[in-house]
Amino acid sequence: MLITAAVYAGTTHRLSIALIVIAAAIGAIVGDNLGYAIGRLGGYPLLHRYGRYVRLDERRLTLGQYLFRRHGSKLVFFGRFVAILRAFAAFLSGANLMPWRRFLFFNALGGIVWSTTFGLGGYLLGQQLVRLSRPIDSALVAAGLAVLAAFFVFLRRNEDRLIEEAERAIALRSCDSRR
Repeated sequence: MLITAAVYAGTTHRLSIALIVIAAAIGAIVGDNLGYAIGRLGGYPLLHRYGRYVRLDERRLTLGQYLFRRHGSKLVFFGRFVAILRAFAAFLSGANLMPWRRFLFFNALGGIVWSTTFGLGGYLLGQQLVRLSRPIDSALVAAGLAVLAAFFVFLRRNEDRLIEEAERAIALRSCDSRR
């Protein structure tokens, strides 16, 4: 959503990129704090009970606790930039009892850097799309015409073979429907 809104803002200038980035950062921070709270309140028992269904046995849960104790801050910050980790980092932080203040700091820092990076990147992409739209449109029309021409050439060269295949297939289908 962030990238879509940022590209739209860069293309049309109808949205403020600053407000998009701020809204994305706030949403990311608040959402992850909720995930952290859920993980803190009941995450470890859930992981312990149902973890085996996602290949989290006791040894891997212990490894997760160790990694969060040693590298939790990095996981929270950089997890924002990795799709799978982004979805689970907050919950796992809470489940592994990462101190909330440390989580909050690195979560906020990661959310701000993430929303700024992707927001401005999408905004600049949107501006470039406007600048490049005429050459891209021309190239797409040329490519479409080339594909269409290739299709007609293929059809013309293979018409007899395709007609024979169609007649055999239809004859078989009509024989099967009579049974």
